[in-house]
Formats: sequence, C-alpha cells, structure tokens
Amino acid sequence: RELKICITNCRYESVKRSALKYGFKEVDEKDDWNLYWTDLSVCIERVMQMKRYQKINHFPGMTELCRKDLLAKNLARMQKLFPNDYNFFPKSWCLPADYSDLLAHAKEKKNQTYILKPEGGCQGKGIWITKSLSKINPKEHKFCQQYISKPFLIDGYKFDLRIYVLLTSCDPFRIFVYNEGLARFATIEYEMPSLNNYNNLFMHLTNYSINKSNEEFDRSNENGSKRKLSTLNEWFEMNGYNTVELWKKIDDIIIKTLISVHSVLCHNYRTCFPHPIKGGCACFEVLGFDVVLDRKLNPFVLEVNHSPSFFTDSQVDGEVKDSLIYDTLCLINFRATTKKSCDIEDKEKIRCRLITSDPSKQLCIIIRKNIVMWFVINYFVFIYSTDS
Repeated sequence: RELKICITNCRYESVKRSALKYGFKEVDEKDDWNLYWTDLSVCIERVMQMKRYQKINHFPGMTELCRKDLLAKNLARMQKLFPNDYNFFPKSWCLPADYSDLLAHAKEKKNQTYILKPEGGCQGKGIWITKSLSKINPKEHKFCQQYISKPFLIDGYKFDLRIYVLLTSCDPFRIFVYNEGLARFATIEYEMPSLNNYNNLFMHLTNYSINKSNEEFDRSNENGSKRKLSTLNEWFEMNGYNTVELWKKIDDIIIKTLISVHSVLCHNYRTCFPHPIKGGCACFEVLGFDVVLDRKLNPFVLEVNHSPSFFTDSQVDGEVKDSLIYDTLCLINFRATTKKSCDIEDKEKIRCRLITSDPSKQLCIIIRKNIVMWFVINYFVFIYSTDS
C-alpha cells in the first residue's frame, strides 16, 4: 500500500525530495497519513490523537533539551550528581533568575567573557559578548553563558560542528549519530575577546545565517566557510590528530546530554502510548547538536536544535541534508507499520489468545530484524541503547 506523508507545516524542499524518493505520496493534514513531518514542536494532546500506524518526527517534551534555559537546568542538575561526567557544557545562567549567582561567579572568577542570547533565539539573532556585567539589564530575560575564549582554530578561524543525532525510541532509548554533518566557520580570523572586537560577530560567531552576509564568506566545498564533517576529519588526520578519540568524546557527550532528559521523554511518551506499538516507536527525532572544540580538542555542547535547518543553500548542504533525511526514513522503516499491518496484528493477538501461545516471540523476531537493519543504513552509527 502507498505510504502517505503530510508536510503541511514543513518548509523544507529537502524533506519533500527525500520523502518522494523513499516512496511517500504527499497528502493534506485531513487525509489518512503515515508520517506527519513538521518543523514545530508537538504537544502531548496532538500526539495522543495519532493512530497506531502513524508516526511523527518529534517527541513530546523535547523542549526540555532544545530550549536553552531548560537544557542548562537539566545539565546543571546532572552535574551536581556526576560532576566529573557532566563538564562539557559552558557554565550558564538564566536571567533574571540567576543574576545574583552570575554576580557571585564574576566576583570569584575575574576577567571572564560572557555571551548573551535571547531565551528562544536562533540563527545568531540578538547575541552579544561582554566582559562587563554592568552592561547586562538584570531584569531582562536572557540566557548567559561563559564564553569559550580559547577555541580550536583551523587556519586561524573559529568553527563549530553541526552534528545530526537521530532518536528512534525513548523507551528503550536508542540513539544514532549521522557520520556526515557540517563544520561552520567564522569569516574573520579569531582574536581573544577584547573591547576592540566584542561586536565583531563575523569573528566570534560561526552561525551560517550571520557569516553568509560577509563578503569574506568562502563558498567553495573543500576549504570553504561551510564544509562537510568528512572533509574536516581529513584535515585532522592529515595534521596528525586522532579523529577516533575525538569522536568517542563527542558521542559520549551526546549520550550524556540525552540521558539528562530521558525520564521526561519516557513519561510523556508513555502518557501518549501506554501500550507497545508494532514496528517500533510512534515518534522519532532528528536533532542538531551544536558542538565547539576548545584548543585541547575537548568538545562542548552549546545547544541542541529540535528542528535543525534543512535548507540547502549550497552543494554541501544538499549533499549532507538530502542524504540525512532519506537515510532517516530508511532507518525508521515505515513499511513495517501500516494500517494493514496493524489490522493483521490485531487479528494475530486474538488468535494468540485463543490458542494461548506466547505472542512475545513474534515481537522478538521483529526486534531482531530491526537490529540487523540498524547497522546497514549508510552513514548512521548506533551509539547507545537501554535495551536489555
């Protein structure tokens, strides 16, 4: 039977291209769809209306991870419990609530640089850098972070990593990292923060939305201002750096970040779906982790995006994002959960009850088939699971 996707609330052509390639037919929201792909976060009430054979590309409650203030609170809570394991997130303050704590920190740690962001901002809008707390309005709602002033540089330029992470299930937890992603470079050579360069966002910020307007923005693929992670890995290896060790560290902080919100995701999901669903989970999520490296190659999570941009302004964007979305659809395996298969499952449950056999054997077969499939999907790497 034909698979149907609703992308009414999705603005990305890359999603449409990948869905058509996979075999989906585009339909309206009122139609009987198999997949609802939206750029917006979803609430519990919305997900509870779904039918058993339908899937959606967000988990309810993911704002706990993707809102800057909530991510900071969750990671700070984990840091109190496990101080040696949760040291990969810059110290953060949610203003005005944490203003007195920020003042106390600044009094103890002299000459620190801080970066301030709007609570719900994106694409580098409203961001500024300062050493002087007197410039901060104590009543204004802002998100403040200690600025990583000694980043790892390539050819003198600061950069960050956009790493794509796929969560296919929250109960059990199953996490995949996509082996291809983006390295985004600032467009003016880096200097330590000072009064002379605080306002130079082309130097301190790596956001594409900001740097693309600089005439120094390099649109070439290999050495440009936006590169593939595979290109970056080649640079590291050519210059004698251990990429295997680096990616172990990155995988580790991704897992720990997601673990910090595991209980919330599970609670929300179980509220929506108290009974197991054939073919896996009704929700999945492609997350965009923004990671920066310090000069010692220690990775730090800056933020997590629940709806990363899938615009394809360049050849690099198109190659990375189209493949990512298509491989995501392949890994989720929508053909395993159709309306027809759910009807068959219902009949099988009745038959199993009548002959008092163990229906869990069929579920084990499905899980084994899925596990085999997980390891053959192009660029995805399976990094963590709470499966017994």
